[in-house]
Amino acid sequence: MNSSLHKLLSEYPLETLLQTIPAGLFLVDINKTIIYWNAEAARITGYSAEEAIGQHCSFLCGESCNADCDLFSASTQQSNTGINCSFQHKDGRTISLTKNVDFLRDKDGKIVGGIEAFVDISRLKKLESNLRSAVAERTQELELEKTGLRAVLDGMVDPAYICDANYNISFANRSMLNIIGDIGDKLCYQAIYKKQDVCSDCPLSEVLMGHVVHQEKTLGEPGRTYEIVNSPYPLAENPTHKLGVSRDITERLEYRRRLQQTNRELDAFVSTVSHDLRSPLTPLIGFAELLEERYGDQLDDIGRDCIVEIKQTAEKMKDLLEDLLSLSQVGKLETPQSLLDATSLAEEVRLELADIIRVTGAKITIGKLPKVKISAPLLTNLFRNLMNNALKYAVKTNPCIEVSGKKYPDRVRYKVVDHGPGIVSEEREGIFEPFKRGSQSKGVSGTGIGLATVAKIARVSGGHAWVEETPGGGATFIVDFPIND
Repeated sequence: MNSSLHKLLSEYPLETLLQTIPAGLFLVDINKTIIYWNAEAARITGYSAEEAIGQHCSFLCGESCNADCDLFSASTQQSNTGINCSFQHKDGRTISLTKNVDFLRDKDGKIVGGIEAFVDISRLKKLESNLRSAVAERTQELELEKTGLRAVLDGMVDPAYICDANYNISFANRSMLNIIGDIGDKLCYQAIYKKQDVCSDCPLSEVLMGHVVHQEKTLGEPGRTYEIVNSPYPLAENPTHKLGVSRDITERLEYRRRLQQTNRELDAFVSTVSHDLRSPLTPLIGFAELLEERYGDQLDDIGRDCIVEIKQTAEKMKDLLEDLLSLSQVGKLETPQSLLDATSLAEEVRLELADIIRVTGAKITIGKLPKVKISAPLLTNLFRNLMNNALKYAVKTNPCIEVSGKKYPDRVRYKVVDHGPGIVSEEREGIFEPFKRGSQSKGVSGTGIGLATVAKIARVSGGHAWVEETPGGGATFIVDFPIND
């Protein structure tokens, strides 16, 4: 192992390794009292860290314990590896183990304790031939094993490798080798991507400056798509290597493609149905009005009530179809290149709702809203639904409605605050689903689509919508949008 890799591994976070390596491990002081006990040791022996720490290590061996064991033996002055022995499990059974032991020394070389790492081989005896081969390989790579890095990375299902600033691969785990085969003296772009020149999108220089770079690349034959996280390594001020960890996302991308296709088909269906069903409603309403105008005097009360019911039902259906059509159009508009003046759009919506505001006596105040890169029709629709919702449910209790916004480093947030009866906590999440209306909606006209449209506008824009209780009573609707530079 070259000196640069030795330095690299010496700086690897020890605490992380101790708790994640797939081997039991404990530390003892000079008196052989256990002072550290990792999770795998607890799994193998049945003793938790609380039960083990503070005990003499001999409690693991019972009566068979050799007081002059390998650790601290007068004849042993160096690490001892590949020892076959046994521990007594908490439930009384004997566990066959293979273990490594070594001293812990202070900076002056004085022995201050010991370390013991062990693996349960009880259920692997039938695979002894394979085990001997594995032990031989692990012995050859002992120095890397002791740091735990090989155990961690080789235990991963995800392919991973480490390369230096000159594209030399200093380590590749088994999952990566299964994909790319033998590395030999090949550089990373030759061994992994089968290229003769450095990849045009190589993130190495950026990673060595301390940045984490995400990529999607094709690996292996036949090519599968992987999401690759390229991280600086070690996690120090001046990293010298790049750690690349890959995750196979081929199936995920296919599911996403199918889902997007399904959503497009559903939106097209809703749009078609809404348009086709809306067309006969206009003559239906017109004929009902004509019938009322010409023959109203000849009808009894039941007949006139029927005409009124026909008109109201047709109007409700028309509103519902228009809302469904609006919902299906969300996500089909492209994001603008320039920032949108959200304040002006909110003012236009308030002007559009002027008749309702006048009739209800509402007072809508609009603060200075941060600009955002969202299509104007979507943001207009969002403000329209939220203001209209407040006008329907809140103004009878308190006429004041406030529209405000704030810009954060990574997002823009808009709020529409009312002081009405509010929404009970159990209903706050469900009201953003299509056709779901809260218990306060009885006697209030509506289709149950408006807030679903708000949620979808937020979702397709990478944001989120939710509702909270207004201090003092009422509902505060909040929509977050990410900042797109």
